[in-house]
Amino acid sequence: MERTTSIKEAKQIFGNNFIGPDELVHIADQMGIKVPSEIPRIPYDLEDLKNKKSEYILIFGASQMESGERLTLRTLRNYFGINPDISEPCFYNQDWYLKEKFVEEPLESAWFLIRKNVFQESRAKDPEEISKNCIFPTAVLCAYSFFTYWLLNGEALWQHDFIWCRNKDHNGDRIYVGKYYDTEGINKNGFSIHRHLSLRNCYAVIDFYN
Repeated sequence: MERTTSIKEAKQIFGNNFIGPDELVHIADQMGIKVPSEIPRIPYDLEDLKNKKSEYILIFGASQMESGERLTLRTLRNYFGINPDISEPCFYNQDWYLKEKFVEEPLESAWFLIRKNVFQESRAKDPEEISKNCIFPTAVLCAYSFFTYWLLNGEALWQHDFIWCRNKDHNGDRIYVGKYYDTEGINKNGFSIHRHLSLRNCYAVIDFYN
């Protein structure tokens, strides 16, 4: 029999790092989401949860917006907007990804453990090498976790860091998200979605003479 943990037990372990049905109901209007009436038990062992309580968020994914639409990057972007002068949190004002398939990927209605801080040893490393030994989250899970955590705790996850994601664009370039604040103060605030351009034959060199 698969080992599971009750919501009550998990909430006691994780404290503010727990985002379950009661927490989602509390921010449902602010998130524009519909919280399902039936929530499964948490599919993680109690001891495993205890070992991850300080570094991870345990979060339940709401798969539907209040409007009835699926919860995707597009529907979250439409709901939170792209202008921090109007309201925050919001998405960074960019639209390159709106024609990509991954923007329509729905969030799964399930429990997730997602890390609050990056692994320091992974900084500036090739994501394709890292992916051989690490399971990357989806971009929509990162965005959903970011906005729910902000609304519940008033804190921006990965506020100065980018997170590698499982998704790729139509060219096979890997997606990365996060970095809400620009440390240099040039760009406006916003949850960013970018792609890591991989080398292809269309990249080359010319020279010139002066």
